[in-house]
Amino acid sequence: MPSTFILGGARSGKSRRALQLAESLSTQRVFVATAEPLDEEMKARIRHHKSERKSGWDTIEAHLELVDALSSDNVSNKVCVVDCLTLWLSNLMHHERDVDLETERLCGHLNQCAGTIILVSNEVGLGLVPETPLGRAFRDAQGRLNQRVADVCDTVEFVAAGLPIKLKG
Repeated sequence: MPSTFILGGARSGKSRRALQLAESLSTQRVFVATAEPLDEEMKARIRHHKSERKSGWDTIEAHLELVDALSSDNVSNKVCVVDCLTLWLSNLMHHERDVDLETERLCGHLNQCAGTIILVSNEVGLGLVPETPLGRAFRDAQGRLNQRVADVCDTVEFVAAGLPIKLKG
C-alpha cells in the first residue's frame, strides 16, 4: 500500500497536512505518537496536536518501538499517521539506541507493510550549523534518516507555509 513522507520546517503545517490526507483516505485511522511528555512545554504541544484531530482516531504511543507499533494488529488495514520521526530519532539518540539499525528496521517495514502510512518529519538541514557536537550529530542523523525514508516512500511532500510541494510520486 502507499506510503507518504511529509517534510518541512517547524510549524510549517506538516502535521495538519498529514491529518487532512489521512482523513480524506479513510475513517479507519490510527495516530502513532512519538513524543515523550517530559516537560510542560511538550505536554502543551501534545494537547494542541490532540485537539487538531477529529473524532475517529485511535492513538498509539511509540517513543522508541516504532516498528513494533506499526506492525501491531491495531494498525493493519488502517491509515496510519506517524508524527514525528524527528522526535523518534531524538528519543533513540537519548536512549543510546542504534539509529542505523532502527532506520533499517523502519525502512524494511515500509517496504513490506500492508496499510497506508503517512510519516511526518522535520527538515533540519536548512538552518544554521548547530554549535554543539551533539546538535551536529543530530542534524546529520536526521538528514540521513530523511533520505532513507524518502527513498522507500511512494510519495514525498515538502510543506512550507502550510502549502504542500510534491517532491516524489
